[in-house]
Amino acid sequence: MGPAASDPPLVALHNRITSCRRCVDRGLLGAATPILPAPVLAPVVLVGQAPGRLEVESALPFSGRAGKQLFRWLAEAGAGPESEARRTIYLTSMTKCFPGPASSGSGDRRPSTEEVSLCQPHLDGQLDILRPRLLLAVGQLAIARYLGVRPMDQLVGRVFDGSGRELEVTLESVPPSTGAPWVLPLPHPSGASRWLNQPGHRSLLAEALARMSLLLAAISRGCPLK
Repeated sequence: MGPAASDPPLVALHNRITSCRRCVDRGLLGAATPILPAPVLAPVVLVGQAPGRLEVESALPFSGRAGKQLFRWLAEAGAGPESEARRTIYLTSMTKCFPGPASSGSGDRRPSTEEVSLCQPHLDGQLDILRPRLLLAVGQLAIARYLGVRPMDQLVGRVFDGSGRELEVTLESVPPSTGAPWVLPLPHPSGASRWLNQPGHRSLLAEALARMSLLLAAISRGCPLK
């Protein structure tokens, strides 16, 4: 995958997101701090949960510790080093602003249902413009948005179509895209997540990265749309 070019409609959408104050006006956030990637048309979109404190400081998506782990996974799947992955993968999240620390004192607060709902038009707008070939859903909040609420061990390591139907992805056979993106779920890379500590879950992550590698290669080859 080569680097993508900046896109005027996406630039306009970014400007609208940057000026958004919906959650502040509802009293859900004290301040609006939207964090966005470069406005480029990339064939892969990664959707996480929400920016963290370090992302607010750097104004760069996935620049914290969890982001570093995520980029290691992407590199293992063939997306290249972080600098290359940032040019070829559009990095966004369910909500665009830092939700604040968790009340437990460990990690960040999970965005509320109302925050997700208020921010959904922004995410939908991003996907409408980008029309990605592959959507990487990272963490339970993003996975539930595209695949419903199901146990993670029934999802990670597999690939799905836009309706949630599992697809067969092998070295010999990559399913054609039907207009909706392939959906590949990944666990949250944060150290606060304990999912990867459970037996067998790391092998599911390895299967997910292997399938991601096949899909990225198909995109690079220009695998045709149906």
